[in-house]
Amino acid sequence: MLHPEQKLRIAGDLHRFARELKAAGLRAQHPNWPEDKIVKQVKETFLYART
Repeated sequence: MLHPEQKLRIAGDLHRFARELKAAGLRAQHPNWPEDKIVKQVKETFLYART
């Protein structure tokens, strides 16, 4: 059984991985975008994400 601290760490790791994956996808789709635009788009995607 996982301790609450372990669950929180895993959730944080998954969130970071999802953001990295989104950024990688945007870089592949938009190779000419500057990095600051990639970062901004990732932030907006996760800010306005719906479940």
